[in-house]
Amino acid sequence: MARAFFDVDKRRAVGGDELRMFWGQEPSPGQQAAKLHVPIGGDIAEMSANLLWSDVPTVMVDVDSTDKHTAVSTQAQIGRYLDDRGHAKMREAAELAAGLSNVYLRVVWDVELRPRPWLDVIPATGVVPEWRWGMLAAATVWRELEPLTEGGDVWRLLEYHTPGSIEYGVYRGNSGTLGVLMGFEDHHETKFLVKRTDAHGRQATGVDRLLITHMPNVLPNRVWDGVPDTAPLGRSDFAGIEPMMDALDEGWTSWMRDLRLGKAKVVVPQSMLDTDGPGTGATFDLDKEVVAGLSGLIGAETMKDSITEIQFKIRVEEHERTTKALRRQILASAGYSAQSYGEEGSVAVTATEVAARKEESLTTRGLKILYQRPALLEVLTTLMWVDVTHCGAKGVDPTVELTASWPQAVQPDPEAMARSLSLLESAGAISTYMKVKMREPSWDDAEVLAEVRRIREDKAAAVPAGDPFSTRGDGPNKEQPDGEVEPGFDEGQSEEPDEELVGGGLRPELAA
Repeated sequence: MARAFFDVDKRRAVGGDELRMFWGQEPSPGQQAAKLHVPIGGDIAEMSANLLWSDVPTVMVDVDSTDKHTAVSTQAQIGRYLDDRGHAKMREAAELAAGLSNVYLRVVWDVELRPRPWLDVIPATGVVPEWRWGMLAAATVWRELEPLTEGGDVWRLLEYHTPGSIEYGVYRGNSGTLGVLMGFEDHHETKFLVKRTDAHGRQATGVDRLLITHMPNVLPNRVWDGVPDTAPLGRSDFAGIEPMMDALDEGWTSWMRDLRLGKAKVVVPQSMLDTDGPGTGATFDLDKEVVAGLSGLIGAETMKDSITEIQFKIRVEEHERTTKALRRQILASAGYSAQSYGEEGSVAVTATEVAARKEESLTTRGLKILYQRPALLEVLTTLMWVDVTHCGAKGVDPTVELTASWPQAVQPDPEAMARSLSLLESAGAISTYMKVKMREPSWDDAEVLAEVRRIREDKAAAVPAGDPFSTRGDGPNKEQPDGEVEPGFDEGQSEEPDEELVGGGLRPELAA
């Protein structure tokens, strides 16, 4: 895989010579190919997907775009779309987009397999897009089918997607040509399309929109600048860092070469070898503890010094510093911090320190969310249309407005937050409402107010019996009715001046 990725096209090289790439060089004649590949590209793509989709984003229905009952049922159905399967598919799409610059999400349905529609992830190499004003207007999806013979025939299935319809075609050709159009019955993988299409191979989707959604990684693509119909395709995380990734492989290969050459070797004279007979060669037993020298032979007195040891130096520190510097530069050029890659160890630190160390990664995460959020909302809307049209979903309104918010990548330290809230409470500078809001930023006002009421009830239940400070003249410990707690006001707060103080002093009866 690495050789195919870094291989150099000799026809484009200046003067017919290969470019200076490690993987573009063939091994010397008679030498074993021992090149080592470090899969840092796959690690970067995986890290990108984990930063974006380690948790499911919160998708909310705008209650002003439909009635309350329909909003609740639609919200529940969206939660089913983003179950473990849907979550895994979106994470898979994010990883492919990081490496291939973009990816496509296709909505499919088959009530014989599942009662709801689901997502299918298509890599960028399997789609031929058609753009209009920078938006996906049509797309041809293709894939190779299982070969039916051992010859050179290649079977392909093509799907031409337009708003409202899909046109299918099965072709038999070879590795370089599409070939001739065949029938769906001619291949076992396409027989199911006979019932889903008309006489012309078309299927009406009943939805006046594309069932394919394009999701770019980030934009713009600096390498393809000026190439027609490539502007919306996005930019890979690997764009521009291929030479450094190639150099990293060369560094690790050199390190392993030092290990191989550094193996201790022993050179002995021919006279010390044990012959196995004429024409069968000779051997030297390294485990033999005693070698007896014969007196009278020339040079016998120096026999003990004739064994030579060869031990090459293994440049561990030099290679480690080189490869580590290359890794850090590759990650920085891809938009990630070394901390995200585990370069700084796993010592426990606060959330603020983690955020500072991962600042570059978090910035890249926020940038990618700008492109993933519209694709997520679009594909969820398409799922609702297909669910209502073909799967009989009830209580789902595909026309609702949706919003999506991603959870925090670095969760705040609960202990540090507790100390901050305690200091603010001691200073009288925060209400219970704001304390709950700071603890759970994702909660809406209704959830926060409900939690404030529970806190008030717990505090009221904890007041000792007969406490004179728990009453305002209505008898000891008489429970006061709960009123609506306004955001920003703590319990017990009042807009009226303190009853105990009049004109800056105590009431006369209390002063007496």
